[in-house]
Amino acid sequence: MGSEIERNEPASSRRGMLRAGAGLAAAATAALAGGRAAAARNSNGANPENLPPNLPEWGRSLGAGVIEEPYGMPSRHEAHVVRRYVPWLTADRIGSVSFTPLAELHGIITPNGLCFERHHGGYPDVEPNDWRLMVHGLVDRPKIFTLQDLMRMPTVSRIHFLECPANGGMEWRGSQMSGVQYTHGMLMCCEWTGVRLAHVFAETGLKPNASWVLAEGGDASHLSRSLPIAKLLDDCILAWGQNGEMLRPQQGYPVRLVVPGYEGNVWIKWIRRLEVGDRPWYHRSETRTYTDLLPSGKARQFTFINEVNSVITYPCPEKPLHGRSGFVEIKGLAWSGLGKIARVDVSVDGGDTWRTAELQEPVLTKALTRFRIPWEWREGTGPFYLQSRAIDETGRVQPSIHALRSKRGVESIYHNNRVQTWLVEKDGTVVNVQIDA
Repeated sequence: MGSEIERNEPASSRRGMLRAGAGLAAAATAALAGGRAAAARNSNGANPENLPPNLPEWGRSLGAGVIEEPYGMPSRHEAHVVRRYVPWLTADRIGSVSFTPLAELHGIITPNGLCFERHHGGYPDVEPNDWRLMVHGLVDRPKIFTLQDLMRMPTVSRIHFLECPANGGMEWRGSQMSGVQYTHGMLMCCEWTGVRLAHVFAETGLKPNASWVLAEGGDASHLSRSLPIAKLLDDCILAWGQNGEMLRPQQGYPVRLVVPGYEGNVWIKWIRRLEVGDRPWYHRSETRTYTDLLPSGKARQFTFINEVNSVITYPCPEKPLHGRSGFVEIKGLAWSGLGKIARVDVSVDGGDTWRTAELQEPVLTKALTRFRIPWEWREGTGPFYLQSRAIDETGRVQPSIHALRSKRGVESIYHNNRVQTWLVEKDGTVVNVQIDA
């Protein structure tokens, strides 16, 4: 440790030597104190010396001052709350995905640093002064917009979920992943700020036969998708803001497309152009991929809408019930690309009986909605099979895995909105299972 200080901060003066010595002494004292505290911790992980009526250690000395962290960071005690990825899922991390830690979140807004990532060619470092958006094709006035041009237009802010269509894709043939982060973690919900596409197209005008738009990204993969122009004019925005700050590079900085309710693959990041046409383009990501193969050998195409879905986030494999006998609150998330969540039912017996959960405000259209319901669990009882089943305002009901397989087989990857089952063992352990009935 001394040699490291000498390398990084030479103590060439008496003051420097004293400072280095004080640092070593403080580190040694902290290590001893930490060791004593760890040794004294009780079975719940608490240090009795910090519990009432004692004054805890953090209240006995001054804390850090302002601007200690110019950009605020989470507590060091939350260092385990991070995105994760599955090394064997893809050949590398350039064209891969990371997963949101759903079990660790509160409310409906996903913090920017925990939003899942999906890249096809890595994420670029875009210079905002050089960024441009081209709008051309079947328009009256082809235009090129700067970021400043867009920011001068009327601004809107809306809360919507974003879900990759492959969310749950590894679960078609059976239970594969251990943890809600991996079964449902290609999901986020954020406040998006930007300008409506309707305002942008008002600047360019549209030809009478304009009916589709090709949106192309500015990353190395130049991912492109065809979208109905009616959808873009309805509720889509070009967003530069996410949860009150500029987009992160991983989320499309400086501008991305926001397509509420539609699969995340069409929310084009680092967007560079919009080409207006009279028919779809049938590019790679809407023919070879992002189609749903059926048992007949045919494939569903342009299945844009994320169907009604839900999942229990407590208890779950990451949050077992060990030592928690008594009343607990079953909690989870529900969402639908067709509007608001109207109801969520919860079962603890694998779907034999259901109870209606309470929906936590706010309940917004095309956004995550939290639900909760009390349940009495006793260690040594069970096993129990926990499920949630969402119903949206259109009346659509989240299907069982059996119902999905009977219609679509097991060869698909996308749009797996099956009812999720968590097995709660007698000791409180929670396991991912499927009930194919």
